[in-house]
Amino acid sequence: MRSARLAAAGVLVAVALVTPARPADELPRADARRLEARVLALGRFGANAEGGVTRVAFGPADVDGRAYVSSLMRAVGLAVRIDAAGNILGRRQGRETGLPVILFGSHIDSVPGGGNYDGVAGVLGAIECVELLNAAVRTTRHPLEVVVFADEEGSLAGSRAMADALGEEALAETSHSGLTVREGIRAIGGDPERLASARRRPSELRAFLELHVEQGGILDAKGLDIGVVLGIVGINWWDVTVEGIANHAGTTPMDRRKDALVAAAQLVLAVNRVVTAVPGSQVGTVGRIAAAPGAPNVIPGRVEMSLELRDLSAGKIAALFAAVEAEARTIAATTGTRISFRPVDATALPALTDERIRRLIAAAADALGLRHTALPSGAGHDAQDLARVTPTGMVFVPSAGGISHSPKEYTSPEQVARGVDVLLRTILAIDAGALD
Repeated sequence: MRSARLAAAGVLVAVALVTPARPADELPRADARRLEARVLALGRFGANAEGGVTRVAFGPADVDGRAYVSSLMRAVGLAVRIDAAGNILGRRQGRETGLPVILFGSHIDSVPGGGNYDGVAGVLGAIECVELLNAAVRTTRHPLEVVVFADEEGSLAGSRAMADALGEEALAETSHSGLTVREGIRAIGGDPERLASARRRPSELRAFLELHVEQGGILDAKGLDIGVVLGIVGINWWDVTVEGIANHAGTTPMDRRKDALVAAAQLVLAVNRVVTAVPGSQVGTVGRIAAAPGAPNVIPGRVEMSLELRDLSAGKIAALFAAVEAEARTIAATTGTRISFRPVDATALPALTDERIRRLIAAAADALGLRHTALPSGAGHDAQDLARVTPTGMVFVPSAGGISHSPKEYTSPEQVARGVDVLLRTILAIDAGALD
């Protein structure tokens, strides 16, 4: 079955070879039709009835999709290997020896019931960049590497391993495929016992760039072509417990109640009030709430809920949480309840992109006549791990309606192509010494 799928997809591999060569001082534009054909071909691996994909990391569809992408990489002349973390790397040699790598790419694994563009646009766009360099008969000074990261949607295993940040606890987690991350890495050709060899040191990399669909609605709503990403937000989670007294709903007067759900409702409103009162792009969410004992004729005595805060500044997240805590103390005092917070995860630290690369991305967009804006990424990406190691930049292209992680996720071929054109020109600016 797998070989039949790859044979069908192979028709599209041949498309990579038809672009005519151009002089070295000219750059052809990205081929929107070729990009979309490859998006559709990759979408066959894990396709679901709703029009999206369930290509979870380490599962059969991911394995087949990785094989297809590897075939595309080889077709454009990249030397392909799999590192110990299961990342696929395709190398194009530079003309000068001893220079560090310019790394670019994304991921192809999806969430269950996901869409066809998240991560995929960045991987196929990276391959398209190599295609365009081949067509222009142009060799960069630095070696180039296209990367397909392993398990972005689960543990960020591939990028964390590159940043030497993939620990034993993460390896033991169960992935969407049912395998542990350790088992999954082994299933895609990695070696979890040799993760140290996947680490990339700052001296080995000149920069990392990632093209990605926005996964939000800012670019689409404003009719803009390109997002220059300021950084990836930090994410902090807490489990929140509200304790009151469960009592008979019919016999307890309203002024004698210690209703945990009333206090929790006030806290939800307080989170929204605190976060929206501060200028900026920070967000706060209560996404889970459960009342006990859960009977219609019993006053809730206990509520368990979640709190999530995101921002580009760890300091602002801390300030927002302090304000929420202050509100909680007031609510607890007025409702006769007790409210406690337990930190769950603060490992997703804010990761700012490199200011110099932001300027290069904006300049590339200007040179192409594309409308752009600077904006943060509210979602996590592999780039946040690479930012620990090397100067990092991200290029966003619009998501129709701001929809992502859904079969309805869509970015037009022309929009992806514009992002590729910006990505390639940013790579070449870095190669020419813009960061030196």
